[in-house]
Amino acid sequence: MSKVEQNGPFFKLDEKRQEAVKLLFEDDLTDVEIAKNVQRSRSTLNNWKNDPLFKAAQEQYARMVVKDYKNDALKKVHELLNARSEMVQLQSATTILKMAGYLSDNSTPELDEAKVRKLKAEADIAEAKAKSMNENGDRVAEKIDKLFDKVLEEVPKNDD
Repeated sequence: MSKVEQNGPFFKLDEKRQEAVKLLFEDDLTDVEIAKNVQRSRSTLNNWKNDPLFKAAQEQYARMVVKDYKNDALKKVHELLNARSEMVQLQSATTILKMAGYLSDNSTPELDEAKVRKLKAEADIAEAKAKSMNENGDRVAEKIDKLFDKVLEEVPKNDD
């Protein structure tokens, strides 16, 4: 563990809060059970969970725990690129691309292409509407002018 990690938010917490962070990470117990294990009330645990330092400590602890498995996980994902199933190959390739920052969790090349097509279609529709409004706008203005002329003709003139 590096000195930066040892000085991180997790190590700034007292023992009770550190234990709560660990128990929350394991996700085996309810909040009531965790509060009981650290000899605090559930409302105290809720207050801790809303504290920025506690949240940062949770993130640090998760990184510390996962870091031990990261290399093994990457090796396994790489091995799965050669799996018999094309679906497994696709999923492992997608995972690698996501980890490298080339894809987001809710993005695939096909989905991105579909989004672009949809945006282009919406732009075409908006352009057609604007053009129609411009073309018809002149007609509407003419009709309004004629209507005003008619109304003015029907209104009796006051010759005072």
